[in-house]
Amino acid sequence: MTVSVGPTPVHQPPNGSGTVTPAQVLRPHAEEAFAAELAALAAQDDRPRPTRWRLSPWAVATYLLGGSLPDGTVITPKYIGPRRIVEVAVTTLATDRALLLLGVPGTAKTWVSEHLAAAVSGDSTLLVQGTAGTPEEAVRYGWNYARLLAHGPSRDALVPSPVMRAMADGMTARVEELTRIPADVQDTLITILSEKTLPIPELGQEVQAVHGFNLIATANDRDRGVNELSSALRRRFNTVVLPLPQTPEAEVDIVTRRVRQLGRSLDLPAVPDGVDEIRRVVTVFRELRDGITTDGRTKLKSPSGTLSTAEAISVVTGGLALAAHFGDGVLRAGDVAAGILGAVVRDPAADRVVWREYLETVVRERDGWADFYRACREVSG
Repeated sequence: MTVSVGPTPVHQPPNGSGTVTPAQVLRPHAEEAFAAELAALAAQDDRPRPTRWRLSPWAVATYLLGGSLPDGTVITPKYIGPRRIVEVAVTTLATDRALLLLGVPGTAKTWVSEHLAAAVSGDSTLLVQGTAGTPEEAVRYGWNYARLLAHGPSRDALVPSPVMRAMADGMTARVEELTRIPADVQDTLITILSEKTLPIPELGQEVQAVHGFNLIATANDRDRGVNELSSALRRRFNTVVLPLPQTPEAEVDIVTRRVRQLGRSLDLPAVPDGVDEIRRVVTVFRELRDGITTDGRTKLKSPSGTLSTAEAISVVTGGLALAAHFGDGVLRAGDVAAGILGAVVRDPAADRVVWREYLETVVRERDGWADFYRACREVSG
């Protein structure tokens, strides 16, 4: 149903309640999508919890890594990787140091950040998205200019940032792509993280952080030199590096799990198990990323793109949509070939040479890959 309000139509939620349920949202927040798991963990979590934490550090780690609870509840893994990395990240949030998740693109930094905030504070939405245009107000506070002009500076006219709200409520704030933020804006975090206070000089006041407050930042280590962190700011963080999956099997597992989740959220028709094609996509990405074939016999040129696990997930998800809507429902080489080409060939001149050489010297000669070779040749032109 559409209700006209002036020239812009307003779409009412299909449940008629005037609110949108998590099931109707394209991408629910972590605390909504996994509410049942978080509730089950909270009910059976008898370990000490830091002030204002929803779960104990042990339960937070279990939520991210997965496991089974005494009552039989299965907690699905949100992150597949070394357990110690998660334990160090969780422990950092229980101290007075902020957490910096560092890694190449596609290593689940944002994903881990969101789930940590959801498990610790029950709210992953206190988020500052870093870009080249992120202003200081996004980190500190802004003003409601109508009230400011009418009544002058006051707390009613002040618009708190997500970081300020987290400080006041003892919650976990998130800053994504920290190194994309201009250096002078980055440095507004120094006082917040060292003194645990945010001055408001216009009012002669300050907001002091209460127990439970901390901050998770993410940064792409490919962005070094863009807006590199000052040494003063870097000292305020405990840095945890998220690695790429160590083995092909681990990467296949990650891609398979995420593709299933995305397929359900996007209402893609169910298709038979496509693990064979997923394994081929992962193999191609890993070989080109590492610059050597899996058997170690052939050295390869690497393309300019990152060929991350996240991009592999995107390629397979797109292939599933093609198979379901325009194919016979079975994921085949032709469904993923165009996605792989788009991921590999970012620089039309240099990357196309790398890709064609890989096809002719590796894929063409590989047993059982004839269909994949034909499909890739067809879309490569």
